[in-house]
This record gives sequence, C-alpha cells and structure tokens, in this order.
Amino acid sequence: MFLRNSTKVIHVGNVKIGGGNPIIVQSMTNTKTMDVPATVAQIKQLEAAGCELVRVAVPNLTTANVLPDIKKQINIPLVADIHFDYKIAIESIKNGADAIRINPGNIGGYNCVKAVAEVAKQYQVPIRVGVNAGSLDAKILEKHGGVNAEALAESAVVNVRMLEDCDFDNIVVSVKASNINLMTDASQLLAQHLYYPQHIGLTEAGTPYKGAIRSSVALGILLKQGLGDTIRVSISGDPVEEIKVAKEILQSLGLRKFGITIIACPTCGRTDINVIELADRLEMFLENNPKPLTIAVMGCSVNGPGEAREADLGIAGGKGNAVLFRKGKIIRKVNEDDLFHTLLEEIDRYEIQ
Repeated sequence: MFLRNSTKVIHVGNVKIGGGNPIIVQSMTNTKTMDVPATVAQIKQLEAAGCELVRVAVPNLTTANVLPDIKKQINIPLVADIHFDYKIAIESIKNGADAIRINPGNIGGYNCVKAVAEVAKQYQVPIRVGVNAGSLDAKILEKHGGVNAEALAESAVVNVRMLEDCDFDNIVVSVKASNINLMTDASQLLAQHLYYPQHIGLTEAGTPYKGAIRSSVALGILLKQGLGDTIRVSISGDPVEEIKVAKEILQSLGLRKFGITIIACPTCGRTDINVIELADRLEMFLENNPKPLTIAVMGCSVNGPGEAREADLGIAGGKGNAVLFRKGKIIRKVNEDDLFHTLLEEIDRYEIQ
C-alpha cells in the first residue's frame, strides 16, 4: 500500500502534495466564478482561515477566461474544476490555473484526454483525476455489480492509466462518495494500485453540524492509516467552516499544528466554576493565535492537573478560584474572576521550546 510518505510529490503552484509533505487543507468556492469580486472575496476569507489550495467551478469557456483576474488577486494556488468539455480544461491551463480537476472518463474520449495532457505537460500543470460514485462507466458498473469500492477504485486506475498512456504522470487522484464505508474502502483499494498522492474527502457530507461529524469519521479512518495527502471537508454552508473542521481533524490526530487547542472537562456536580463559559470564551478569543499550545480548562482537582498533565497550561477549579498549572505542575492559585485574563497573559508569555 502506498502511504502518504511514499507517494509521488506533485507541485501545485508553490504547494507540495505527497511524499510525506504536510497534508494540505483545501476547499472550493460556492460563489459564481464569473462574479470575480465575490469569488476573490471568498478566497481571501478562506486564506485567512488557513486554506492552502482553492478550487473554483469552471463550467464554460467564458468562465475560464476570468481565471487570470482571480489568480492575480489571491495568494494560494488556484484549481479549475471542469466536467465534460476538454476545451475548457485547455483554456483554464492557458489562463493560469495551477491545477485542473477532471474525470477523464467524461471529458470526451482518449483524443480529448490526450489533448488536455499535452497542454498540461507543456505548462507543467497537474491534473487531479476525480472519480465519484455518480460518474462511473457503465462497463465497470456491470463488471462489479453496481457502485461499490472496487468499481470506484478501478475507475480511478483506468483513468490514471489513460493519462499515463499519454505520457503524463503529474497526477493527484481521488475517489469520493457520500457513504463513509464506500469512500474509505475505495481509497484503501486505490492506495494498493497507485503511488500518486490522494486527495481525500467525503463528498456531499451534509449540513455544517452533521457534515463535520461524518467528514471527521471518514477522514479520521484514512488519515490514521497513513492515507491522504490533501483533504477537503465538504459541507453545505460557508466554505470557511470547511477549513476550520479540516484543521481540527489534522490537529486532533497530531498530523499538523495550526495553533491553540482548548481541552475542557464536561463538568459535573463537583464543578464550582463556570467551565463551559470560560472554555467557549477562550476558544473564540484564541481562534487565530498561532502558538501550538494545548490549554486545559478543568472543573475540579479530580480531572485537573492529573488528567490534563500533558497540557501546556491549564486551570483546575475550586470554589471561587482555581489553580493554574503548567505541564501538570501547579504554579499558583487564581481568583475565578481573573482566570480568563490570567490564562491570556500566561499564553502570551509562554515560550515554545
């Protein structure tokens, strides 16, 4: 199986994907791409949230022609998402797309794929081969008895081989579905056959709340196994929320460090300070703090410095006060009213070793 440290390294603009490089967080705009001001504004919001690669829909040649206007105003690589018309893919490449996403099986046949591959090779632009459960070849469906992991994986392999036959290997590959087991099984199968970096994500995951949960389960399974070189959390909502969830998934697994992590006890009858309010306030205030620290907000001595001894800083509540601790060692006692500002001061002073 080709795990992320053994996949081919692909360059998308100034971003490296695969070969053990950091797992890249990406998203896709939901504006009309032709509306350049709105699209650029959303990409700027995504950049500020930590997005490292952004995809835009390019449904026609007119849209392909506005890509230069978008690209010159943003700071992260731009990927053009194309279906059905190979000419749109070619124009997107010529207009500065840092990568394109196509399904070679629906782009118009071998000659069309070859034409796209030749231009992509000339401009050194990668192609993401994207296969999903709704776009499988009829022969593959018949062979495997419908939509299943084997059909998805084989479809991706066939499409990649088509590009390789065109002397093109600057490839990222993905197999996506809205079913967690289907997507994860297909991604695992794919890793047995192709050494190209995998883009992983649960497509059509749903609303922000349930979509975040379902995506976390699906991505967590694969990432823990060493699969996945770039990820997207797909939710029906503000794409900025996709970035927040994706970063938290990677940080929770220890695969990336994006800033401060707040851990907090669930509270119980022993709790004498307002843990929930303090944790919420800290998380909101520290959302964009880049220090890679873990801060613990614990309700009592039972689950205080002991259970949270690995936290860089934390508090354990008492009656009207709390003890402040660092790496499990108590520093001093703090009045409840001063906890928030005391923690902020300690975080500001904390020197990363």
